[in-house]
Formats: sequence, C-alpha cells, structure tokens
Amino acid sequence: MKNIAILGAGESGVGAALLAKAKGMVPFVSDKGEIKMPFRQELERNAIEFESGVHSDARILAADLIIKSPGIPDKALLVVAARAKGIPVISEIEFAGRYTNKKIVCVTGSNGKTTTTLWITHILKSAGKNVVEAGNIGQSLARLVIADEADIYVVELSSFQLDGMYDFKADISILLNITPDHLDRYDYEMQNYVDSKFRVIQNLTEQDWFIYNADDEIILKEIEKRNIKAQMAPFSLEKTEGMTAFVDNNNQININLKPKFIMSIHDLSLKGKHNVQNSMASGIATKLLDIRKENIRESLADFKNVEHRLEFVAKVNGIEFINDSKATNVNSAWFALESMSQPTVWIVGGVDKGNDYETLLPLVKDKVKAIVCLGVDNAKIIEAFSGVIEVIVEAQSAMEAVGLSYQLAKQNDVVLLSPACASFDLFESYEDRGKQFKAGVRAL
Repeated sequence: MKNIAILGAGESGVGAALLAKAKGMVPFVSDKGEIKMPFRQELERNAIEFESGVHSDARILAADLIIKSPGIPDKALLVVAARAKGIPVISEIEFAGRYTNKKIVCVTGSNGKTTTTLWITHILKSAGKNVVEAGNIGQSLARLVIADEADIYVVELSSFQLDGMYDFKADISILLNITPDHLDRYDYEMQNYVDSKFRVIQNLTEQDWFIYNADDEIILKEIEKRNIKAQMAPFSLEKTEGMTAFVDNNNQININLKPKFIMSIHDLSLKGKHNVQNSMASGIATKLLDIRKENIRESLADFKNVEHRLEFVAKVNGIEFINDSKATNVNSAWFALESMSQPTVWIVGGVDKGNDYETLLPLVKDKVKAIVCLGVDNAKIIEAFSGVIEVIVEAQSAMEAVGLSYQLAKQNDVVLLSPACASFDLFESYEDRGKQFKAGVRAL
C-alpha cells in the first residue's frame, strides 16, 4: 500500500488526501501553518492523519510519493531533500489526472484564466453539458475525480500547479498570454516562468488542440522553438491570416471552424480588449466540443464575471467604486486602468512580486488623479509614480484606503482597487482584500 505525504492542507491538499484514501492508499497530511477549521474537520471526519504547525521531516521523507501544495516553492528544504532521496514530488492536479479519462480543458496565462475558465463552463452548462470547473478555482480536481461524475472538467492552472505536472494530459490546452509574474519564484528569470506556462501543452497528441494568443510575442517566439504535435488554434485582435479566430474591420469576432461563427464584440457581456481575447478562446474551445453556435453566442452575451475582477461595488455621491482585487500583477492592473473612462483614484500595493511599474506610466498619466498605497511597504510604488502623480497617500487597512480615496474623489470620478500586488502583507488573500474593500465602501 502506498504511503502518501501531502504538504499543505488547503483545498488541493485535502482533495488529494481524500482521493488517496478512496484509492486505498495511506495519506498523511502535514501543514506548517494552522489548518483552517473546515479542512481540519474534514480530515478528522475521514480518519485521515494530519499534523498542523509543524513538518515531521522523517515521516514525510519515508513516503512513496509526496503531493505538495502549489504555494510551497520547489526550493523548500523538505522538497529538495525528498527529490534528493528519489521520492517523486508532484502537484495535486498531476495526481488527480491519473484517475479520470474524461475530457479535460486546461486554461492558463498570466491574466484572464479565471474569467475564461468560468466563461467556457458557462457556455457548456448552458448547452446542457455535464461540466464542472476545477483547479485554481472552485474545488480541487482530486476531490472531483473521486466520484468522477462530470463528462468535462475545465481546469484553471496557475504556473505553480503546472510546475508539479509531468504525465498529465489535457484534450484542449489554452494559453491566453504571458507577462512577467511571480518572478520571485522563478529566480527572476523570465524564461523559467515561460517554460512553466508551456507545461500546459506537454503530452498533447495530434488528436488534441492548443488554443493560443497570436498577439503575444513571447508565446509566438516560444512556439517557434518547440515541436508541438497538437492541432493549433491561434486567435488574434490584430491579424486575420491563418487565424482560427479574429476580429474583422466591422468589429465582429469570426471563428473559422465549421460552421463558421460570427458575433459583434459589442454583444459580448464583458467589455475591454482582454475580454474579446477571452471570448475568442472560449468560443474556439466550446466549438471544438461541438457546441452549437447559437448556444455559444447566447452564452458569450449573458455571462456574468467573477467576483473581485473589475466588479462594480456601489456609487456613493456620484463616485463609482470598483473592486479589482484579483489584479495581483502589473498586467492585470494595466487592463483595469485601460478600461477606465473617468478620472480615477487608484488604490495599489501589497506584496511586490518583482514588479516593473514602467509599463503603467502612460496609462497612469492619462487616467489617474491620485494614488492610495495599500501595503506595508509602499516605497517602490511611491518612487515609481512620484513626479507623475501629485497626490500619493498611504493606508494600512482597506477601510482607511476607502476613506482616503472617497476624500480625494469628486462626483463622476472612479475609485479603483487594482493592487498589482499580492495581498499577504495585510490580508489573508485577494478575496479577503476585496471583501474588506467592499465592506469599507458600504460603510461610507
């Protein structure tokens, strides 16, 4: 019987433990932090042995297999020691993939993963398909494959999840874009991060599909270097030649898969160029899964986006508050600022992931009237935008940031929380940050 050590007791760790137990293995869950109550209760209820606040190295290094949480870096001493001993260290997604042969659509990219994953799921559900989203959003794939009741899994994958995947194979892989993100985890080497994202296409065969953004220079350069067996489905806002999906001169999305699909970008439920790209990726994927074009058109028009992603919160005395807490990197914040049409008070800051704010300068000059820094250490942001923006203030809580931005904004202005940073200095997660921001707005 296989002894499985699982590092981390969040959704992916507990899902992996439940799957291991269901398959007759002996899981042992170890979390160096405090295990949250619902997960602790679930482990107890299922008689799964666990430890909290400590790692018993000897016990873990006696396992046949280690499944690690995406949050634990490969450089962690325990992971290095395990690999030195020849113990395989994999991600929960890799483990889960061994126990299903259902259709799998994988979505990755620096930005737009969650929106695209949910949009594809929405189209498939609306067409009556038995589908569920998994991975970086919602439930862990491991938890879902225990009963394995879905016919299609749409799996959102972060680079950290991809890093622990080796034999896992998708049927349809989607790569939306690659911009610098999480470089602190990749030795500040962009190529390491690019390689990580391209793991989404590993093991694809001639029967499988690779959907990618043909406007992304990094992706195009990387494709040239690789021998990709899958059928290719590029999409573009700028090109038409050789594209599976493109936008024509009449602002219509064309998808060149029989029967041909055409829809005006003005009919999409989500606005902004990045959402046109997300919609093209979603349209191609669902057409490849034989969804009728009427279903796709309807679902692209009535989809509602995820919480904490350019989410309208409220209008207070003519000032609009928008929660984009999910923007944890510079590129996400760029998209948010790009879609602003009124003078904006921008709330930014948190844990810097090796950010370069240079790319934001033209947009900030054009759109932003004041900056509220929301982080423990705001020096880098203040340095980047001093001389560009006259008013830069600091806040140590979401409530304080809302209060300051409300004072700085006038009627018909927008207050935008789009932090461009991780949240872990002042908040538990980007969701926690977004919820505290919304609570602050409602308290005005």
